[in-house]
Amino acid sequence: MRAITLIPGKQGTLGVTEVPEPEPKAGQLLVQGLALGICGTDRELNSGEYGWPRAEPMILGHESLGRVLRAPEGSAYSPGDLVVGVVRRPDPEPCPACARGEFDMCRNGGYTERGIKELDGYGSERWVVEAGYAIKIDPALGELGVLVEPASVVAKAWEHIEAIGARAWFGPQNVLVTGAGPIGLLAALLAKQRGLDVHVLDRATDGIKPALVADLGGTYHAGDGIESVGFKPDIIVEATGAAQLVVEAMLNNAAAGIVCLTGVSSGGRLIRMDAGQINRDIVLENDVVFGSVNANLRHYRAAAAALTKADHDWLSRLITRRLPLDQAPAAFEPGDHVKVVINLES
Repeated sequence: MRAITLIPGKQGTLGVTEVPEPEPKAGQLLVQGLALGICGTDRELNSGEYGWPRAEPMILGHESLGRVLRAPEGSAYSPGDLVVGVVRRPDPEPCPACARGEFDMCRNGGYTERGIKELDGYGSERWVVEAGYAIKIDPALGELGVLVEPASVVAKAWEHIEAIGARAWFGPQNVLVTGAGPIGLLAALLAKQRGLDVHVLDRATDGIKPALVADLGGTYHAGDGIESVGFKPDIIVEATGAAQLVVEAMLNNAAAGIVCLTGVSSGGRLIRMDAGQINRDIVLENDVVFGSVNANLRHYRAAAAALTKADHDWLSRLITRRLPLDQAPAAFEPGDHVKVVINLES
């Protein structure tokens, strides 16, 4: 069986290699891999900038889609079902959050993650997953089910935005999303489904990104700064990790606004900032700035529901490059793509 593997922490080890066939244990599904999405985390793992060392190669991949080949008797799954595998597993101790099923909010860092931290991922022709960590996908979604994992990240972000807003009267009218990559565009989709006036800021001046935002019914802004959008948003979802935009988001939101940071910044890039002014604005305006990453089971289910009711033609345009498994390394090359997907079927 072929799989996409690398040795975490070692650059230049990525490849498509032969690995043993998976043997499902009690309570596990055997799944035919169909598609695998590639994201920035995968590219950081490939570059050796990120990851947890282990001696043996790790099967990469956490944005999964597969078809059940074999399911435990009495489970909620049957052969032929489309499924997505959940990425994170709770730490074995467990911490109080993990013990309550909130493993995306692990307090002690003892969690593991498929294809990222310590556990083999879903980037193989066949894989196994515990029935309790599989999410059934509506057949109507088809290949678009590969977008469920990134959509689960923004489903969690929106859940937390709304929970924070519920601390007092909350009546947002608009949202600014910075970054028109997969996370940004999916955040915009979920904002539109909530009836908000959607604005997206990105550097691209033409091409697929402005068109996707326009067809979603949003307003696209091409520029380098948040001030260029011309208003102070009620909600900002920052999806680039660009340090300058992170600071600008904290200074340019509406009173009692909420800033959700979903982009992961690189260290070592210094910028000048007025920390006192940032503090003053946040305190005097009752603002909230918080970070959000990963997702738990209910966020995956919310994501699957959101994608199912979305315009599937619009969603399909997010996948701007498709590659066969034997060309998987090309998916990690830089390029002007929204979402790159690898076909895992032989």
